[in-house]
Amino acid sequence: MLYPWQNMAWETLGAKLGQLPHALLIQGAQGIGKLALAERFAQRLLCEAANERNSPCGKCDGCRWIDAGSHPDLRRVEPEALARRYGAEDPEQPAAEPGRTTKPSNEIKVDQIRALDGFLNLKSHRGGRRVALVHPAEAMNPNAANALLKGLEEPPGSALFILVSHRPARLLATIRSRCVAVPIEVPETAASLAWLEGQGLPEPAPWLAFAGGSPLVALSLATEAGATLARLRGALKARDLDTLRAVNDREQLEQLAEVLQKHALDSAFAAYGGRAKYGSAAGARQGAAWLRFARLMGRNRALARHPLNPRLFAGEMLREMPEE
Repeated sequence: MLYPWQNMAWETLGAKLGQLPHALLIQGAQGIGKLALAERFAQRLLCEAANERNSPCGKCDGCRWIDAGSHPDLRRVEPEALARRYGAEDPEQPAAEPGRTTKPSNEIKVDQIRALDGFLNLKSHRGGRRVALVHPAEAMNPNAANALLKGLEEPPGSALFILVSHRPARLLATIRSRCVAVPIEVPETAASLAWLEGQGLPEPAPWLAFAGGSPLVALSLATEAGATLARLRGALKARDLDTLRAVNDREQLEQLAEVLQKHALDSAFAAYGGRAKYGSAAGARQGAAWLRFARLMGRNRALARHPLNPRLFAGEMLREMPEE
């Protein structure tokens, strides 16, 4: 499926079919549909009856296997936590140990990348290409990234790597240099708002602003965490510190850090004469202090995923917040 704002990006990918590189890097902000675009392009490459407009037919064996998530010439590599969340875990990837109780990893591990060697070097089941889709590419740990680099340096002739990245600057420069970059822009506000309204989201503008213009993030925030985020943003606006401290778990703690970070960035923009990006504060001073606080909250969003006392950590974050 393509989103309404992806027609130009699809044409850009289609133009590469005549002389396809061995690796593509589809990059851009999170929540704008890059993975859906990559999956659609992989389906186009594996479709056995693609039409003249370079669209997959949706009816051949290749397309049906893609839809069922079982095409033998497509391998999807992503963190265990992400695969479990969306039910897309590849049965050929290294499985979790039976009885393991630890939290699923948010990293792509080296064994997952090494497993691609055998897959990509085998002959295609259908006589065409073999495609490895890595998402999000920046989730590779250092060993996994180095293992992928070896594959990119000596790629099999019929293999294609499709890397999808929200933060390409976190990838090794040597990996980026071996890929053809396909940058995807954040869609225009009007297109995003129209799509969000079509998804049944009332008054989508505040959510789109808070998501930095990414419509898929806006929809996810509104439907999965809307009540909590609205409560935290309202409490921050009213400077109700007691409500802000009253977070119950790590998920709410991470949401608080995100609300504080985006408030800090908007405050810094306002202090330097700019416009708020995330629909938060305006008219603040102390731009440098707010920028420092925003960087601190960025680190705290990652720390919030670790076993901490949510209320104590929330109190520490709020003590660092500059005065308006």
